[in-house]
Amino acid sequence: MCDRRQFLRQLGVAGFALTPLASLLSACSHSKMPEGMVEIKWDRDACVRCNMIISDRRYAAQLRGGPKNEFFKFDDIGCVVIWLKSKSWGSDPALRIWATDSTDPTGARWLDARTAHYVGGKISPMGYNFAAVSLPQPGSLEFEDVRQHVLAKG
Repeated sequence: MCDRRQFLRQLGVAGFALTPLASLLSACSHSKMPEGMVEIKWDRDACVRCNMIISDRRYAAQLRGGPKNEFFKFDDIGCVVIWLKSKSWGSDPALRIWATDSTDPTGARWLDARTAHYVGGKISPMGYNFAAVSLPQPGSLEFEDVRQHVLAKG
């Protein structure tokens, strides 16, 4: 039976050489998450607007802002638009809004929602049916156009 001190002595220099490697690898795990964001706990976190569990990684969104600079998580970019309409600070340019890149099924790549492009004709969780993509595609819309469509739909 090996106690802790004996185990550490057996590791010797090799054990300490692995420490920087482990630190480097753990730092890479959140490399696609923009600064200022919080992690969404898939299949556990709920949309702040509709209370639906956030599970479809192609349509999730989140924002940071308001009087307390808080984080809010959403299951659909349409929920973001509708929810912000009811907030006195909803048009604040300092708001940070992100949407998942729908071309990344892991939900690990996040885009600035205001500069992303949106492809319609998808089936999103709340039926607003827009998916964020990083590059313009034929027929894709900009955020303001999506916002107007969502507000018109209600």
